[in-house]
Amino acid sequence: MNQPSELLLRNVVEGDQEAFAELYNYYRVPALKFCFALLKDQEEAENALHEVFIKIWEKRAHIRPDLNFNSYLFTCLRNFVFDHFKRMEKDQRLREAYVNRMEHSTESDEAIRHDERDQFVQNVIARLSEKRKKIILLNIYEGKSYQEIAELMKISKNTVKNQLVKAKQILRDQLIVVYN
Repeated sequence: MNQPSELLLRNVVEGDQEAFAELYNYYRVPALKFCFALLKDQEEAENALHEVFIKIWEKRAHIRPDLNFNSYLFTCLRNFVFDHFKRMEKDQRLREAYVNRMEHSTESDEAIRHDERDQFVQNVIARLSEKRKKIILLNIYEGKSYQEIAELMKISKNTVKNQLVKAKQILRDQLIVVYN
């Protein structure tokens, strides 16, 4: 894969949003394929790509246009995915510990279990992509309608609906694993 021009990278470093969009479009397909190969999930691959590009934009001042940007980007992507796997492994251990504690609890622990369940739900929500997290928090905790969320986030109403459906499915799946 060819390198983007040094001028393009310099423009990104200087905060040129159009240059950044060009850089993103240049790498989108190969970076997405790379992430998908590691994650085996298209949506998670897209989330990883977006999160890494957000971090690159935030830390653009540290980009060295004279160095190999391909290596930098794909190293960032790989590290992000590996960190994602570590979080998933930790979450699995937490779920197992939680299930183990629940199996040994008594009925008098109902209030504690309710608090733990709430905390578990909060942890699951915290692991959602930023977009889904914001949508579900606006909908459930602030009582915003699909239309209000769409207007606040400048996205379509259908996107809000689809993201909420997926977020709630993740919550249900996680709750079923723990509470069955």
